[in-house]
Amino acid sequence: MACTPEAGWEKGQAENQAGNVREWLFAPRPKLAGLAQLDDWLETRRRELAGRAHPAEEGRAVAGCFAEERPLLRPATAPFDGHVEKSLGVSSTCLAQADRNRYSGPAEWAGKVVSTRLTADSLRVVAGGQLLAEHARCFGRGQMVCGPWRCLPVPEKKPGALRHGAPFRGWDLPAAIRRLVRDRLLKHARGDQAFVEALLLAREAGPDGPGWPAS
Repeated sequence: MACTPEAGWEKGQAENQAGNVREWLFAPRPKLAGLAQLDDWLETRRRELAGRAHPAEEGRAVAGCFAEERPLLRPATAPFDGHVEKSLGVSSTCLAQADRNRYSGPAEWAGKVVSTRLTADSLRVVAGGQLLAEHARCFGRGQMVCGPWRCLPVPEKKPGALRHGAPFRGWDLPAAIRRLVRDRLLKHARGDQAFVEALLLAREAGPDGPGWPAS
């Protein structure tokens, strides 16, 4: 029987089976160190469940029945991109808040609305069908995750932000740029401005082309 798209609750048996699988896999709730350990745990439980007796086919295991039915299933026609998406405004300091943490977005989108896509291990900032920034997901609270390269337009107008702006604190720049700044640029009156200009040139000529890197 058909149901409304994205409305699985209209098929009670599907909902019940989802609840059963959740209970089989996660009750009691396992304590794991990270996603890699979770993957190993799920693979182990999958093998255990596949060896169980099928509830309707006497004398047969679940794995055997599934292997027989598998050729009849409709193949996946597109990769599954599992994420939670929300529309958020980028603050004047180039930050967007998601899942109790703040992530930096492109400076040119400050004051505008973007979409944040939260996956199991990353956060992507998207607008107009384009990926604007990507960060490793932070699982703490009240943390700030910055991508300094994407925030460069701010010090382009306010060079002092390179010294005091939150996105640039503790920035681990390539060694060649650090030497250039230390030995040449900051010894001049326009040192901060020249520093910004050098960083912008480096971003354009970086290994991944214009806009390097993505974060």
